[in-house]
Formats: sequence, structure tokens, C-alpha cells
Amino acid sequence: MAAADKKEWLFDQTSGIEQTIDPRIQRHLPAGAAFGWLARGWRDLWTSPWSSLLYGLVVFAVSITVVYTMFTAGWDYVLFPALAGFMIIGPVVAVGLYQKSRAIEQGEPVRLDDMLLLRGGSPGQIIFLGLLLSLLMLLWMRAAVLIYALFFGYRPFPGTDHIVQQLLGGPFGWGMLVTGTLVGGLFAAFAFAISAFSVPMLLARRLDALTAMGLSFKFVWNNAGVMFVWGAVVAVLFAVSVATALVGLIIVFPLLGHATWHAYRAIVEPQT
Repeated sequence: MAAADKKEWLFDQTSGIEQTIDPRIQRHLPAGAAFGWLARGWRDLWTSPWSSLLYGLVVFAVSITVVYTMFTAGWDYVLFPALAGFMIIGPVVAVGLYQKSRAIEQGEPVRLDDMLLLRGGSPGQIIFLGLLLSLLMLLWMRAAVLIYALFFGYRPFPGTDHIVQQLLGGPFGWGMLVTGTLVGGLFAAFAFAISAFSVPMLLARRLDALTAMGLSFKFVWNNAGVMFVWGAVVAVLFAVSVATALVGLIIVFPLLGHATWHAYRAIVEPQT
């Protein structure tokens, strides 16, 4: 292939033919398109709703178990980084919801086993991508601990009941808050860019995880306007879930999972 040709050649397993994806494409979608993805995700959620709600219930149960374990083990000092880290690995956890939305799109029946088993695409690479994102989450959690030590030294973590007072009660607290927000924002932006489309892409196509992450980053960068709004929607809905003691995940997680598939279809593989 000529060096001047910067298109990414990918093999579409479903159609059995080679197709091209040009990551330089700017779709010029309005910012409001993000709410259209959310509306289509809502529609998919209530198509055979028991499967999506069961999926969300399992995610809620696992999340509550992890949080409870962290408190009983005395790891509450990494609670907030862990909650933020959940958004990093969330796209991989939602792979079954992408499966359901794709089945609805293709007019196929929704089956729970199809949602739980990785069929087609690059299942091994999805698992590998999950490991990479988990490492990124652990790196962010470690960075959060180091930032705390930088401003408060060896002072013990005051607990979730007193952390707000510690953060807002003096210059060191404000310094940690600003630094942590900036560093966490960089982690979140990078994680969002490499994972927004990579998991749906690996589900639909046969390619490696690193290529999918690079393509995802390019598509997010080249469609920054609408993707900024979409990222804000995801962050707000996740914050609502946290505010409801994670109960909101039962609805919010499948909603965002289904909507992410439609974001992928609109940006990476628009329907003809």
C-alpha cells in the first residue's frame, strides 16, 4: 500500500469484504447529536428490557460488593479514584449491551447468551483491551495516592466523613483538589478517547486492540465537539448513579452502553 494512503484497511467479518475507515473524517455532527444517541439507547433499553435491566443489576451488585470490600479492608482512601476508574473500564464491561444493540439494528432476536458470549469480531483483543484499561485504572489510583502523599505526607486518610473538611479547610487541601482534578481530568480524557469506540470496533471487526485504540483516539479528536458533549453526558449520568448510592447504575449503565453503540455507528460506521 502506498505510503501516501493513510486510510486504515480493516476486514469486516460480517460482510466478508474489505472496507476502509478513514480516521481523518470529521462528521460535522451537531452537539445535539449526542442526545439523539441517548434517545436511541433508551429505545434499545426498553426493547426486551429484562436483558438490559438484568445486566445493569449485575453491574450494580458487583460495584456494591467492591465498594463494601474496600471499606471493610480499610481501602476507603482510594474510593474516589476507584469510582473514577470505573468509567475507564466501563466500555469493556458494556460489551454485552453493544451486542444487544447490534442485534436490534440487524433485526435479530435478542438472546441473553449472545450478550454474555463474545461472538464475531476480535474477542481475544477485547479481553486484551480490558487488561490494558485495567492497568490504566490502577495507574490512576496510584497517582491519586501519590498526590495525597505529596500534599499531606504520612497523615492518615481522615475517612469519607471528614475528607471534604480536609480538602476545603486549608491551602494544602485546595492544592490537592486542584492538582487531583487536573491529573484526573487528563487520565479521564485519555481513557475516554482510546475506549469510546475501540470496544464496539473490536466487536464488529477483526483487528488488534492497539489499532482500535488508535483509531478511537483519532475519531474522538476529529469529532471533538459532539464527543465533548457526549463525554459530559456520560459524566453527569455517572455522577447521578453515584449520588443514588450506585442504584442508578441499574438503568444508567445499560442506557449508556446502548447509546455508545449508536455513537459508534454515527461516527465510525454511519449507516447508509
